[in-house]
Amino acid sequence: MRSPRLSLEDLAGREYLDAVCRAASFIFGSSYGELRDASVRKVDFYPRGLQERLDALLQETGHVVAAGLDGHVPGAPTSSFASAFKAKAAPLAALGFFRVGEDGKLYLISKSEHYHASLGHNIPAFGLLEIARSLGITNATHNNTRGHLVRLLERELVRVVNGIGAGDGAALDAAIAAQDGRVLNRVINLQSGSVAVEAAVKMMLARFYRLEAHSPAPKYEGRIPVFLVMGDGQGGRQANYHGTSITTQTFRGLWPELNSTVEASGAYRVRTVRINDLDDFSRVLAEEEKDGRKVAGFIHEIILMNYGGIKLEPEYLKGAYRLAHAADVPVCVDEIQSCLWYEGLFLFKEYGLDPDFVSVGKGFSGGLYAASRIITTPAMDDLNQFGALVTNGQEELAALSYLITMRLASENEEYIRKIGEYYEAELRKLAASNDRTILRIEGSRHLSAVFFRTSEDAIRFCSILSSGGIDISAQNYKADCPPSALTKLPLTTSRAMVDLIIRRMAEALELMGRGIAGDGIAGDRPE
Repeated sequence: MRSPRLSLEDLAGREYLDAVCRAASFIFGSSYGELRDASVRKVDFYPRGLQERLDALLQETGHVVAAGLDGHVPGAPTSSFASAFKAKAAPLAALGFFRVGEDGKLYLISKSEHYHASLGHNIPAFGLLEIARSLGITNATHNNTRGHLVRLLERELVRVVNGIGAGDGAALDAAIAAQDGRVLNRVINLQSGSVAVEAAVKMMLARFYRLEAHSPAPKYEGRIPVFLVMGDGQGGRQANYHGTSITTQTFRGLWPELNSTVEASGAYRVRTVRINDLDDFSRVLAEEEKDGRKVAGFIHEIILMNYGGIKLEPEYLKGAYRLAHAADVPVCVDEIQSCLWYEGLFLFKEYGLDPDFVSVGKGFSGGLYAASRIITTPAMDDLNQFGALVTNGQEELAALSYLITMRLASENEEYIRKIGEYYEAELRKLAASNDRTILRIEGSRHLSAVFFRTSEDAIRFCSILSSGGIDISAQNYKADCPPSALTKLPLTTSRAMVDLIIRRMAEALELMGRGIAGDGIAGDRPE
């Protein structure tokens, strides 16, 4: 994997760092020269030596490598968090794609810590954050004083989502200045994926309802807004997941009585569309574009990681987008799960889609900050400052973490794609040789899932692997979705890491075939 060597000045610009160092020299009473030296100090993002060490540690996965923590502080969680808590796997220390749990065992973060740790843990690239702090660069500021790094990131996101080449300032300026067409050139800085998607929902609703009493009459005033989301195999709402706001929770079938009350009042409706069924999408769209109703928006993921990792096909989405655009229906592609893991840093770019909203989430900050974004077009820029955002989404260091992560991912797009393709191909070979147990492989590359024929097998498979230090989870409670084992490998995954995971999976399947439950597979620990 390539390892860029960059300084803060390389990422943020000479003029900015010069101004920072002069300000810091005054505030701290420090030497301007020493501060300036720090600002140009280059950091090796992901050194070859570290990569080799991590690969060498793979053989220790699942073994107790440290004394661990004898007792743990119970905290004060709600009952649901308490029942789900696994103290043994809670982190003591971590590096790269490894975590040492409170039980002293070495764990492989093959779910990227629930897609937060896109690059793994504590890689040297994030040392630039420490240098920034040493220069007095602060994190918190107000919406009205968005810092240089936040503004720089906004431009970088617009550049990437529009496929503009690095260094093409003229094209970027033109894209940002565009006032018409479906140009993604407006960025709102937020703190969680839930709030990002909620902002998109509110902008969609603003075409039906006024935000404030003095707001102008909306375009579709008097019509009932209808949201289209992905439906599960039984026509229910369990296939989609767009955050934890109460509105988007109703999209996935929670709060059923509240949802019934809302729909009966005519405030808004929710309709599901079948997975990869363009005829159904066309039918539902037509049904909701009459009798006083209007489709307010189509919201979707591309990899349905909360529904077995099922992948929406490119031709289906391209067709759905054509129909939506023709009916003046804005589309939000929710890339909280998939962003950063694919070429162009967004899977919708690989698919050739033209959404009206793109949600950006946890992976971009490397798991270091709660930092999300919603990117939209001039046409959907229809709410005032406090209508669509929170007041604490403008963090400078969070923006810097985005810039660091984006740079490392961008310089390794081919490597990441090849590793992902290798992993998916090896999973498919594994499935073919175990077709009595495995139904099929779903998802795409790093975001892949194993579908099992029975829930019992999915649970046993994940239990064996988890006991052996492989992070994996079974999903066996979704309507009409085969039981599955979900993975989401970090971008820094090596070929050796893939080989270990596949080997452990094969060993787990062998144990299952022999009727042995197994307490985890860790192999023989080297002396």
